[in-house]
Amino acid sequence: MADDFEEFHKSILELIKSFEKKNVLFKMHSDANSNIVRIYGERSSGLDVAKTGLEEIEELALTTAEHHPYWGLLYNGSQIIKLVLEKWNDTLTEDEKNQIKWYSEEIKNSSGNVSSHHPDE
Repeated sequence: MADDFEEFHKSILELIKSFEKKNVLFKMHSDANSNIVRIYGERSSGLDVAKTGLEEIEELALTTAEHHPYWGLLYNGSQIIKLVLEKWNDTLTEDEKNQIKWYSEEIKNSSGNVSSHHPDE
């Protein structure tokens, strides 16, 4: 399987080089250990990239069982980040600030589960 990913990765690199010759630029990040490749257009901003990464975090939070000791931390933390990224170039409303406070309280409430979690379980 690893060889398949390595072959795929090399093919992607060749494809990107072929487009770079046509002055079409990309940003690529890869993690061979996780078999992940991310490709962004040259005009992708840091904010766009962060929002995309957050979508992956939200997906994990929404598909993780609520009884997992880290679920509350992950879910509530991602909701705070989502609000912040949505308002990155704007001002948070009082309602949004109150939502952040509420999520923060939920993180505090969830933190009691963290110390009792053992990865071997």
